[in-house]
Amino acid sequence: MDPDPTPTAERNPLRLSVLGPLRAWYQDRELHLGPPKQQSVLAMLLAQADHPVPVHQIVDALWGDDPPSRAINVVHRHVGALRRLLEPELTRRSEARVLVRAAGGYRLDLRDAELDLLRFREHRDAGLKAAEDDRQDAAAFHLVKALSLWHGPVAAGLAHEVRSHTVFAGIDAEYFQAAQAAAEAALATGRTGTVLPLLRPAANGDPLNEALQACFIRVLAAEGRTAQAVEHYRRVRSQLIEELGVDPGPELRAAQAQVLRGTAPAAQGTRSRAKASAAPPGDVTRVPGPAQLPARLPVFTGRLAEIELLDSFLPTDTSPSVGIGAIGGAPGVGKTTLALHWAHRTAHRFPDGQLYINLRGYDPEGDPLTPSAAVRCFLESLGVPDERIPSLLDGQIALYRSLLARRRCLILLDNARDANQVRPLLPGNPACLTLITSRQRLTGLAVSSGARLLDLDVLTLPEALECLAGRLGTARVEREREAATAMAEHCGRLPLALAIVCARAEIRPAAPLAEIAAELEEGSDGLHAFSISGASDPVTDTRSVFSWSYRALSERAAEAFRRLWLVPSHEVSLEAAASMTGLPVRVMRRVMSELHRASLCTPERSGLYNTHSMLRLFSREASRAEDSRQVVEEARRRLHDHYLHTAHHASTAINTHREQPVLPLAAPGTQAISFTGSAEAAEWLHHEMPNLQAIVTHHPDHGAGAQIWRLAAVLELFLDRSGRRQEQIETQRAALLAAQRVGDIAGQAWMHRSLGFALGRSEPDDEAEEHLHTALEMFSEIGDLPEEALARRYLAFLANVRKAHGDALVHYKAATALYERVGHTVGTASVANEVGWTRILLGDFEGAVRDCRHAIALAQAAGNRNVEAASWDSLGVAHHRLGDSAASLRALDRALAAYRRLNDVYLTADTLVHIGDVHATESKEDARAAWSEALDILGAIGHPESDLIRERLAVLDSSSPHEC
Repeated sequence: MDPDPTPTAERNPLRLSVLGPLRAWYQDRELHLGPPKQQSVLAMLLAQADHPVPVHQIVDALWGDDPPSRAINVVHRHVGALRRLLEPELTRRSEARVLVRAAGGYRLDLRDAELDLLRFREHRDAGLKAAEDDRQDAAAFHLVKALSLWHGPVAAGLAHEVRSHTVFAGIDAEYFQAAQAAAEAALATGRTGTVLPLLRPAANGDPLNEALQACFIRVLAAEGRTAQAVEHYRRVRSQLIEELGVDPGPELRAAQAQVLRGTAPAAQGTRSRAKASAAPPGDVTRVPGPAQLPARLPVFTGRLAEIELLDSFLPTDTSPSVGIGAIGGAPGVGKTTLALHWAHRTAHRFPDGQLYINLRGYDPEGDPLTPSAAVRCFLESLGVPDERIPSLLDGQIALYRSLLARRRCLILLDNARDANQVRPLLPGNPACLTLITSRQRLTGLAVSSGARLLDLDVLTLPEALECLAGRLGTARVEREREAATAMAEHCGRLPLALAIVCARAEIRPAAPLAEIAAELEEGSDGLHAFSISGASDPVTDTRSVFSWSYRALSERAAEAFRRLWLVPSHEVSLEAAASMTGLPVRVMRRVMSELHRASLCTPERSGLYNTHSMLRLFSREASRAEDSRQVVEEARRRLHDHYLHTAHHASTAINTHREQPVLPLAAPGTQAISFTGSAEAAEWLHHEMPNLQAIVTHHPDHGAGAQIWRLAAVLELFLDRSGRRQEQIETQRAALLAAQRVGDIAGQAWMHRSLGFALGRSEPDDEAEEHLHTALEMFSEIGDLPEEALARRYLAFLANVRKAHGDALVHYKAATALYERVGHTVGTASVANEVGWTRILLGDFEGAVRDCRHAIALAQAAGNRNVEAASWDSLGVAHHRLGDSAASLRALDRALAAYRRLNDVYLTADTLVHIGDVHATESKEDARAAWSEALDILGAIGHPESDLIRERLAVLDSSSPHEC
């Protein structure tokens, strides 16, 4: 990434960046900064640019309390190397001008244009001065400029021991101060849209900074993101309590109150949207235009003719665009790279935003994304809450096209399978442009929809050489042009293969290109197992390049690479990768770094890595060629154990009142993650859910039926509380089949019960009851009394849904007897609470009060906060039905406080609904506040019960003052 937009001719030849990864350029060529210790020396000098840095301070930063005897000599040697790097024209007799001796150490003499840290401070200071003078527009301009220079933590990538030095901590503090000031200036001017994406990483980086978090919450609210603001406050509050043992201070509480009252400042252009947020269910809130394009590659060469053709797809005043362009070509030929480069280049032509989605048309391990799933993603990006999205595809498409009818948006559909997958995603407005990438030539789309086609071939030889020069340096390529030409030809001039070869060459800067070309020549026919009938298409040629890079890996890294295809998605966590190989996490981190240096995976964020689909295919083929079936299945077992045991830990942290399936010991070498709080556990489940569901639904034939049904059982309550009914049903059906395949009676019983409950939630028909009765019989057969009792409770729930409350009480009586036989106090307490709720449904409110108080006493004796909270909630509803509002609110407030401590967002919202019900007869404003907060919470998680709350608010607003 080039950190400076100044034209090359006006720049100084030397440019450096420390706000994020440490980088340097000389005459627009990026420099290799040497070994980690040398980079640490440079970082210390850059962090204190234009000031002397004593040698002893550098020694302390590099080695702490245990420096080697020759530490000072090592520092001097690194300084000498840095001088030669930063001033290549320096001779033995000339005097250094950039890195000079000063006061017992060294100093970097830099002008502001050469270092991003100095430019940051210049804009930061100008912004703070403007804010002092009440010139808020100027303040916002300079502070946004300052924040935009940051690309991650200062000196990111250096060892933690170095980055923990107070010098770097001080710069991080400057960043957080600037972020807060930028937010305040943006709020003052109403221009919060620009600062929001810059403020988010600062808020995530300093979660206990209450002033900064308060500003971030206000900015979210100003941009119309009320639900996110409410949820962010809850997360920060929980973290303050868990880590510091304190409640939020007055500034953070005031920001939350402003959001809930709707008095937070509104951004320019969002005031009208704020009114729309209270619109009836048929309306859709318009949010700031999406900007979803992934980052483009920092080095892009050639493709001038293709870019010119893409430019011709754009609409003009005299000729409207056909609106659709499709880039076709072989895998690895650079379709996505070209599309992203061109999309970023023309994004300004589409002021209403840019939509992007990976359709996964050629995912080696997963299914292509369905049109319905893709349209839903786009509708959510355009501001449509989940509960307002039509259930049928035709309705979703109609809404999607209606939203784009008056907008100018760029839509990038990446990795499409075929024309049928794409057609539902095409807008009807010719002012929008849809760009598609696919391995197929989408001729049918050209015929039916007038799409313009671009067939992308491999690079020409001059373009391939230009690509090598951009990565390896022009001088290096020109010196050995013949060898560079051989390298390009061995790569088939395929961009993906060239990138991998360059990655190898970059870490061997002293190696002649002829040596690298010779290695490629040796490997060109050495991977017979990966050949395709001796063909010479780009895919086949690329295999020899992959093989060359793969064979250079250490044994551990090669084994890790051969495991990557086992992960259901393109993304793998460090712990999952460690589990597949059986290595400790600390070792695995070094292994993944080696794969990254070889361009065989890409770090996404802390502890997560992504792999290109072609490399996943190569990983699978390498594994099939080199690994025995037993080795692969053992790796798969450890991977599934990682997901199963980590999901079990997460579900246990969230649902302390529920029995979890007993797990067998994980296979040796499995790395399971533990969680300190429910919020962290819920975040992991949410992020890993695609992998977890894929294991259950896509891997039923790998002899892991016991793992699969247990994983589905662990996910049951999380999916239920999230309102993901259809996903829950599909997951439980697949798991039931897996348990049946391996003849696991306990697993079949669990899955019949889970599936019956899920069906009872969405369509309480005979199938739901059949599954529950089957579960009841199986649990009785194997003598599992607590699980038999839960099956009884699910049958009681189904009876209540059908308004057969007498039948429900019969099932609850049987469940109580089963729990009492095994001394299961928490189960007995749960049933007492559910009996109390059933009495509310029957109109026996006094009986409900007795049962709920009994449930509370049992839960308190067992120390179970979940059941106690549920019982306080039921008690509050019973008191409300008896007409005792004061007693009702006391009970409901206790339930609400407990659920917030537990971070149970769904039941927090449920209790807020009950609180609003109590207030509705006495205080319209208090009722609206409670219901609105509940709506924000459920809307943020896309829960279908949001509609019920919206109906309450509509009735409240339509009633006259004397009716409340």
